[in-house]
Amino acid sequence: MAEHTSSSITIAAAPAEVMGVIADFGRYPEWTGEVKEAEVLAKDGRGRAEQVRLVLDAGAIKDDHTLAYTWTGDHEVSWSLVKSQMLRSLDGSYRLAAVNGGAGTEVTYQLTVDVKIPMLGMIKRKAEKVIIDRALDGLKKRVERGPESPAPADEAEKR
Repeated sequence: MAEHTSSSITIAAAPAEVMGVIADFGRYPEWTGEVKEAEVLAKDGRGRAEQVRLVLDAGAIKDDHTLAYTWTGDHEVSWSLVKSQMLRSLDGSYRLAAVNGGAGTEVTYQLTVDVKIPMLGMIKRKAEKVIIDRALDGLKKRVERGPESPAPADEAEKR
């Protein structure tokens, strides 16, 4: 089994609010940092994304790829690679757990990346960690800002 990297963060919002931001792929470029473009290619019967094309720039890992999403209830989403220019695999998940009587959410992000070009495992894990940490930090800021708030100007300029 491939090694994976995971990390967790607590967000001051209910799980439904957090999942709402996770499921809003069109706004990923506003808060993820690494995702420069996101396009939903297919949806399931509930209107949730099943396939999404993402343009990623995560330093050592730059790619235009498509992911397939699987939704497990209202508190977990996982994904796997459908096609890519430079990745062999990209598997991950967000798992949400209510905390503080439902007023907060612990989000656990797990990620496994394998690239087609030779790369030391240590460097891959470091890239995974950077992607996870930036995504969790961006998710927390985005959720806690509120549903329709745009990114502050200084954050938008960094991208």
